[in-house]
Amino acid sequence: MSERTLAIIKPDAVERRQIGAIIQRIENTGFQIRAIRRVHLSKAQAEGFYAVHRERPFFPSLTAFMSSGPAVVLVLEAAGAIKKWRALMGATDPAKADAGTLRKEFAESIERNATHGSDAPETAAYEIAYFFAGFELV
Repeated sequence: MSERTLAIIKPDAVERRQIGAIIQRIENTGFQIRAIRRVHLSKAQAEGFYAVHRERPFFPSLTAFMSSGPAVVLVLEAAGAIKKWRALMGATDPAKADAGTLRKEFAESIERNATHGSDAPETAAYEIAYFFAGFELV
């Protein structure tokens, strides 16, 4: 059964011109890109997106980083898209990520880790709606 998830190519990967390489890996893995947009989040927008983490100690640095430069947001579709995308991304800490994952290849640190992905269907629905209106999903 087809499923959708939100993916973000984070500011660190955009700054290092890794968008094309990451999108190529996404397409080679069998995802359909249903929507794509380059954005530059304000601090307030980053705080809204990551509101679930507001009480966590990393929240200020995460939202500062995510508003530090442009990012690319995508809606990916595939069978089991959430699990499949998280497997392609790899562990949050690139030092613990498996070989061949995006974070192992493109991430600089646990915070500057190149990509984001939804972790559950409910999260995916919220995150997709945060960036895209329904008519934008093709």
